Amino acid sequence: MRRREFISFLGGAAVSWPLAARAQQPALPVVAFINAGAPDSSAPRAAAFRKGLVETGYVEGQNVTVEYHWLEGQYDRLPALVADLVRRRVAVIATPASTMATRLAEAATATIPIVFGIGEDPVPLGLVASLARPGGNATGINFFTTEVTAKGLRLLHDLVPKAVRIAVLVNPANGGTAAPTLRDAQEAARAIGLQIQILNATTAGEIDAVFAGFARERPDALMVGPDSFFNSRLVQFVTLTAVNKIPAAYYVRDFVAAGGLMSYGTDLTEAFRQVGAYTGRVLKGEKPADLPVQQLTKFEFVLNLQTARALGIEVPPGVLSIADEVIE
Repeated sequence: MRRREFISFLGGAAVSWPLAARAQQPALPVVAFINAGAPDSSAPRAAAFRKGLVETGYVEGQNVTVEYHWLEGQYDRLPALVADLVRRRVAVIATPASTMATRLAEAATATIPIVFGIGEDPVPLGLVASLARPGGNATGINFFTTEVTAKGLRLLHDLVPKAVRIAVLVNPANGGTAAPTLRDAQEAARAIGLQIQILNATTAGEIDAVFAGFARERPDALMVGPDSFFNSRLVQFVTLTAVNKIPAAYYVRDFVAAGGLMSYGTDLTEAFRQVGAYTGRVLKGEKPADLPVQQLTKFEFVLNLQTARALGIEVPPGVLSIADEVIE
């Protein structure tokens, strides 16, 4: 081989070898992240999920791929989505705020790990054998959204003691959350002596229609049930309650920060972080069967005094004293 040809051969080898090496690198594990909300309104919680991953040594784009599936309230997309994820055998299915997605995933696969974040006790739902020893392919975080409905209703009544008829708005498309919310609200209403008016909305237009209906049949106050799609419409809710001057209670702080009256519930951002951390632990090889379900036990009552004044509500000193956060 002539010297020029030999140099040319070496040059070609030097170029082709790294390309071949890169081609042989294993693909990154894929985490499918499912949320019923929208990417813009859920951005802080998606960031919290990534923070949990980082805490366990996983950085998106470096050693893990995260596929974000935003339903934007279209729960009917879930069956096809879950079927596709199972067919492709993703590494982990993360459902940080959707009972429906969790249950569909659990029914679709017994092998792909599922890390959930749900507002109900996962044991009666059949998702885990016990909180301490889940026993199957699913584990995660329980953040008690539906269980605190009764307390939120009582706090709303404390703020508006003359209220007799309370409207409870739920998303019937999200049956896994709507049904227990209505059950808990109705039980609490009977204990307090309140009347419950059940309202349904699955789209932004239906939310508008609910408030338009208040011109004919106006409740004394409104409780908005937990739902990721509702969270993506928080500006719409806050605007409509202000225009209609209706005291409203929500399930998460976001609404109150945007101008809503009050909220009572757990810190969902922290729940997303913990789901991310558990996802990272599963990627490292820990089995969901052995990872105990974590329960968020810190509840926060957030009150917007400016909104209370705009509604003509004089907040009782006893209620003000138990607020975890007061927004002036």
